[in-house]
Amino acid sequence: MVISTALWSFTLVVGLLTLTPGLDTALILRTSALGRRRRAWGVVLGIQTGTLLWGALTSLGVTALLTASHLAYTTLRWAGAAYLVWLGARMLRNTFRGVPAPETGDPALLGGTDSVRGGWRQGTLTNLLNPKMGAFYVAVLPQFIPAGTGHFAMGLLLTTVHILTGLIWSAVLIGFARVLHGWLRKPRARRLLDRITGTVIAAFGIRLALSD
Repeated sequence: MVISTALWSFTLVVGLLTLTPGLDTALILRTSALGRRRRAWGVVLGIQTGTLLWGALTSLGVTALLTASHLAYTTLRWAGAAYLVWLGARMLRNTFRGVPAPETGDPALLGGTDSVRGGWRQGTLTNLLNPKMGAFYVAVLPQFIPAGTGHFAMGLLLTTVHILTGLIWSAVLIGFARVLHGWLRKPRARRLLDRITGTVIAAFGIRLALSD
């Protein structure tokens, strides 16, 4: 009964977190809207891989050491911020320089080649370079682990709930993005989407760099 209550309470918290528009939403929508469904699912799986690792590390107590160390947290924060700003700035630069559309352009760009592996690498890297994920798990996860239960096993169970919630919402996003695919056949529409997504990603990077 206690475990069931903890699971439902945690589901509510991570459900609200998942529904809040953010970097993950921007990555998934943009990649899927360009018709890169395999890559979009790769991004989803990469994000959830990062979530699993953060959950497992938190359950083992490793992430608590990261958040307790100012130097380690700052280093990871700046690395993540630099990566996000680089991605966003590169997208924005290419829309103004007339670089070919994503279908024929640089595979390193967001939504490049339609491969699960490429999307998985991108999703995993983006998630793991976000120290706020670790800070969130350290602050929230222990509150939902009932006394007397195995800390690691219960932590993984709660993380699994978060992953399943993310997968369901990602499926909704990918399905919605199919509606935009026809409109995005126009080069002007693709440039507009890239400028919006690039701005959002770069803004998240700047916000991460300036955060305390």
